[in-house]
Amino acid sequence: MTFTFHREYRGPIRAVILDWAGTTQDHGVYAPAVVFIDVYRKWGLEITMAEARGPMGLFKLDHIRAISKMPEVAERWRGVHGRLPTEDDVQGMFADFQPMQVAAMARYAKLIPGTAEAVDEMKRRGYRIGSTTGFMRAAAEIAMEEAAKQGYVPDATVCADEVPAGRPEPWMVLRNMELLRVFPPAAVVKVGDTKIDIDEGLNAGCWTVGLSRTGNYVGLTEEELAALPAERQQELIDHADDLLRRQGAHYVVQSIAEVIPVLDEIEERLRRGERP
Repeated sequence: MTFTFHREYRGPIRAVILDWAGTTQDHGVYAPAVVFIDVYRKWGLEITMAEARGPMGLFKLDHIRAISKMPEVAERWRGVHGRLPTEDDVQGMFADFQPMQVAAMARYAKLIPGTAEAVDEMKRRGYRIGSTTGFMRAAAEIAMEEAAKQGYVPDATVCADEVPAGRPEPWMVLRNMELLRVFPPAAVVKVGDTKIDIDEGLNAGCWTVGLSRTGNYVGLTEEELAALPAERQQELIDHADDLLRRQGAHYVVQSIAEVIPVLDEIEERLRRGERP
């Protein structure tokens, strides 16, 4: 005789896992982007801002590997070095990248408006606050120190160099759940600004919320974005929104300041027995 058992989680949200750059800090995600450009320049190659931003969300070693595999970048590398980039080149660039990234972190550490207030409300509701990042721990420590000065202190932070693999694999989210002692995945919401963030959350079995305006796909500071005509601003935001929705995000809003109403809706869906 065969039995099938089915359980539904109908409890509240228990944790929200936040990305860092483009989500809570560094409007437009400049800290890593400018350093990727500088690293390749040090190795004799100019890459564009679009190329630097393309794989954003990955562990930074994987990010350099992905840039180096871009056909146009690889061909320009061949033109400079007489061969395609190798894994040794990637490792060498990553070795240069790490201290350069650490040195740049404090310059791009301003909290995105609404971060402290949104997190305070999440904590008031009893949610645990985790965080994940493609940065190494040495760089993340600076981001965390600067964020604390501005009123944002997550309960846990897991970096890509502390798990078997970074995004899109789910290990950073799952490690957060372990550290926070939170389960099941249906009680967890992952918030981020990149397609890789959405993949990470979905692969962990969580709800996912994408942020369009403040992140990598618009790729502008508050001031740069505000200086554009309103129509152009909306075009950029709509493009980012579309990318995140196509990746499978359950919800997309413009910034962390707009996340609380989404959490209310997820709470209601959980009460009905819905799953991510």
